[in-house]
Amino acid sequence: MSSSPSARVRLRDLVPGLKVGTWPTGAKNGITDVSGVLVHTESIHSDDGSVNTGVTTILPRKDWFNNACYAGIFRYNGSGEMTGSHWIEETGLLHSPIVLTNSFAVGNCYNGIYQYAIEHYSTGGTVDWFLTPVVGETFDGFLNDLTKFVVTPQHVINGINAASADPVPEGNTGGGTGMLCQGHKGGTGTSSRVVPGLDGQGNEKSYTVAALVQANYGRIHHLHITGVPVGRILAAEAQKSKEAAKAQADYDAAKDKRDGSIIIILATDAPLSPIQLQRLSKRAAGGLSRVGGYGHNSSGDIFLAFSTANKIPVQTVGSEHRDVDPFKANPLATQTVDDSTINALLEAAADSTEEAIYNVLCMAESMTGHKGFHIDALPLDKVKNILEKHVELEKAIKADF
Repeated sequence: MSSSPSARVRLRDLVPGLKVGTWPTGAKNGITDVSGVLVHTESIHSDDGSVNTGVTTILPRKDWFNNACYAGIFRYNGSGEMTGSHWIEETGLLHSPIVLTNSFAVGNCYNGIYQYAIEHYSTGGTVDWFLTPVVGETFDGFLNDLTKFVVTPQHVINGINAASADPVPEGNTGGGTGMLCQGHKGGTGTSSRVVPGLDGQGNEKSYTVAALVQANYGRIHHLHITGVPVGRILAAEAQKSKEAAKAQADYDAAKDKRDGSIIIILATDAPLSPIQLQRLSKRAAGGLSRVGGYGHNSSGDIFLAFSTANKIPVQTVGSEHRDVDPFKANPLATQTVDDSTINALLEAAADSTEEAIYNVLCMAESMTGHKGFHIDALPLDKVKNILEKHVELEKAIKADF
């Protein structure tokens, strides 16, 4: 079960004044800062502590079934699964919820999306629409008994019904409930950035880019926080204690057997084309690398970016609302950003990904799970001390200039 020796806070609250990237955050510093994006997390635990898993449900927009978003995907390393990726690569369209869960729950989550669609969009036992569900996974088998198959289609149905624009719960939540990250407890995290831009008429307008991650990868000695080698400092200190050294050795042994993965979902309200969204998704790798992710051979590092700016009608062939002839090319009026002006958006993708991972580590709590395997949360008091010294050093350097 989860335990926490002290209050968990996000990185910005832990070390006020710490600089994380260039651009300001949104009001919630999370993916629901992007207007129209809805999220729900559900965690699943057993009384005996052997089950620690869950489901994160992201709706790109409320009417995801009839109106697609443009989307793009990037595979940093492919030892993992994201269903529906072929269709997104083929068309650049996302018209499904995005569900994140554990590796053994992909099938039930896939069925849950279909069951919801059948309940709401089918009549008389007839399916006359097209839908390829999008489900991503990471492996939680050290803290969770995967043989129980506790995630059901109903969890997804509940998630779609309950998804909201509220701030996303972080740490040991949703699909990230049983995950490990950079030598400590991992899980779910999110962050956002607001960048300047123009609308289609040339008026000043800001755009939001946000990341939600399910982080389950990495080793402690690779961990950097805003460029500071926090992991190496913590690892060296851990060697002074037999108990701490053993815990670290157990973690490394677990990762030797099966290294973890990270799923990164980027959302934006900037009008980007599918190719531009592929470019945006690639920049998530920059944020991951800053924290200490290498994309090891057995790691599934899969990134998806989508934009809510354009509504692309789908389910239109034979539709009573908008029946189209599939053999008559019919243009749609959409907007896309000028590629020459995309730099701030690309930076925001990397920066929001980086901070989302920090928020995973800062918000996750220690956990003892399946077969007594224990993982400690990132020690916030020690991290605070390390980073405050860095902040003071930066101030001193600026004062000299």
